[in-house]
Amino acid sequence: MAAFYMSEELVGILRQERAASELQTQVAQLFEESREDVYRYLMTLGLTPSRAQDATQEVFLRLYAALKGGEEIENPRGWIFRVAHNWGLKVRARHASENPFDADMEAKLAAPAHDAEHDLLERERMLLFHRAVEALSEQQKRCLFLRMEGLRYPEIAAAMGISPSAVGEFLRRAMERLKKVRDE
Repeated sequence: MAAFYMSEELVGILRQERAASELQTQVAQLFEESREDVYRYLMTLGLTPSRAQDATQEVFLRLYAALKGGEEIENPRGWIFRVAHNWGLKVRARHASENPFDADMEAKLAAPAHDAEHDLLERERMLLFHRAVEALSEQQKRCLFLRMEGLRYPEIAAAMGISPSAVGEFLRRAMERLKKVRDE
């Protein structure tokens, strides 16, 4: 029986291909688990749906490139949201001359057919809420939106480059301001 011998070069190539396949599987799984959350988060940054979709894909391409380049990422979900945050802000800045989200118009278009009084009260309530959210500091809004996407304090902290205690404080202040609007 003849022994089969593989050169070290062939073994190295096979290992690289196996590692690349495992890496693709890992990124694909993260994409499936997190793409909707990232997309919604990018929408909260003010990106249009098509730009948010493009930016979401860019974030995961950057994740693949970073991992392929040997970067060790301890918290991939936090890393993804940090990159999404930074990339989303860049995309938004590039297209700042476009019309921003108009809460009044959205409320008019999305309101189902009810009686006029109910519609007016609901629009007023939503307008007050949108104004209250817009009045929050940038850090409070980012923390709030990331928390709404299901991230924990340490993940939010990693995504924003701040401490978990700062995340807690930003969220506490944001909730206080929003509760005041609700109670008025």
